[in-house]
Amino acid sequence: MEKIYTNKAPEAIGPYSQAVITGNLVFTSGQIAIDPAKGDVVAEGIEAQTEQVMKNLGEVLKAAGSSFEKAVKTVCFLSDMTDFAAFNEIYGKYFTGKPARSCVAAKQLPKGVLVEVEVIAEV
Repeated sequence: MEKIYTNKAPEAIGPYSQAVITGNLVFTSGQIAIDPAKGDVVAEGIEAQTEQVMKNLGEVLKAAGSSFEKAVKTVCFLSDMTDFAAFNEIYGKYFTGKPARSCVAAKQLPKGVLVEVEVIAEV
């Protein structure tokens, strides 16, 4: 198993890796809307937070030698399902290959964010 790290995505906020590779798959940890340059949560609503999550995921996938196009499964967490349509609009711009997906509401996400996404992708 190979641990993945990039300084272009937020540092892990716990005892875990940004991603790990095993076999021909990369498993990302859930990414939230932290701007890695500032170290703070992007505060402006679901659209801005989803964009930041996708930027963070893109950097982690790139560091692992993968990409959004190689995604096979995503798991998405929303703090409010009324944000589902707005989230989907942005999500669809990045995951054009339409991987398998689960999307659930979570009562509370780390640092009070509105969205978290994790990915399993081929490398």
